[in-house]
Formats: sequence, structure tokens, C-alpha cells
Amino acid sequence: MRRLPIAVLGAALALAGPSWTVGRGEGHAQVQEIEGPLAGRVVVLDPGHQLGNHNFPKQINRPVPAGGFRKPCNTTGTATNAGYPEATLTWQVTNLVRRRLEALGATVVMTRDSNSEREWGPCVDERGRAGNRRPADLKVSIHGDGSYAAGAHGFHVIYRYAGSRSLATTVRARLRRASFPVANYIAGGDGLDRRSDLATLNLSRIPTVLVELGNMRSARDARVMTSRPGRIRYADALVAAIRASLR
Repeated sequence: MRRLPIAVLGAALALAGPSWTVGRGEGHAQVQEIEGPLAGRVVVLDPGHQLGNHNFPKQINRPVPAGGFRKPCNTTGTATNAGYPEATLTWQVTNLVRRRLEALGATVVMTRDSNSEREWGPCVDERGRAGNRRPADLKVSIHGDGSYAAGAHGFHVIYRYAGSRSLATTVRARLRRASFPVANYIAGGDGLDRRSDLATLNLSRIPTVLVELGNMRSARDARVMTSRPGRIRYADALVAAIRASLR
């Protein structure tokens, strides 16, 4: 494996061509030659929140651009009733997805590279712009919801622009195929939700969706989220959706 400092990573990827992928390890970016069906494709994965956000209220409450208005930089996220944090769920599922995509030859860009109590962010404007410059082929932002509505459970997929609807419907289809129930507490009841109040979607110039894997306050959903087999099922469905969207 050939390792490059972060500062020269962009130039390296530009020269590397379609059979390279990027990961992180030991404080350096790693560029590794891999052939596979997704060689040459670039995917941005956005694991929602950060475990340490609650320790940095000043930083995460700072207003940032959100696409025509301003919003707080970030939030603490939610958790299951037993205290399993959304930031940890999203980190664990996203890394399962990342490893699978890299094994298939894709270049994967992560919006954060840790899940630490000593770190915060990045802000939602940075997450929203991730992948715009190169640009990437698509972006998936991974979250868990926190509704207290009685009986609320199930996943839903949020998108902003018409160009992202196809990705949203594919993600929905693959989660359904994996036997995850569609959210029973979102207007429309079809598992899709078009919103214009999320910087992660508003500031993106590539096909982007934000998927709420389920309601973390639901005992039913929490049982799946807190089990490794459940997280693997989520990851498998998301990888299948990304592969289908990149055909």
C-alpha cells in the first residue's frame, strides 16, 4: 500500500485514475489500488453528528449557511431509550458501508473520520458541500430519528432536489427489500420526504439523500440498531442501493 499525506491527497487521486480508493489510518490518508465494479466512482458518506458534540455547545450552536438561511452548525443527535447514541449508530453503519464500497473499487469520502467524545462537527454546511468540488457521483447521509410519537417506527428517506429523487427511491426500495418497515409517522406514508430545511441537502450539487434508518426511541427499531446483525442488514441494503444507483 502506498500512503500519502492529506495535503497531497487531491493531486494523487487526480493522477491515480479509476482503480484507486481512499481510506484513513494512522493519521494519514491511504490510497490503495483496487479493481472492481465501482472503480472510478466516488461516493460521499456522511455519518450524522459526532459523539462529542454535547461537549462543545458553543461550537455546535454557531450559525452557519444552510442554503438561503442559517442554522446551528450541528446538534447532539438522539439516542435509544437505553442511551445508545445516534452518532455511534451512524458511525458503525457508515463504516460497514465504506468497507464494502472500497472492496468494490469505489473511492469513498467520509465527512468525519472519528467518533470521539473529544471532537465535534463538522458543521452541516461543510457536510452539505462535501463532494461538490470534484464532484462525487452521489452522497448518502446516514441518521437515526428520535420521535416520541406513540408507536412511531420505521425508516424514511429525505431528499431536496428532483435530481436526487431517483437515489431516494432506490434507497427506499433496497431497505424495503431487506424487510425494514417504512416509517408510519411521516406524512405521505411512502417512506419518502422532500424537505428544504436541511443544509446537508440544500448545499449539495450532487445526488444526495439523508436516510433516517429508523426511530431510535422505538423499542422495535432500537433492537435492530443496537445489534451487529441489524447494522449489517442496514449496511447491505445501503450498499445495494448505491451500486444500483451507479449503474
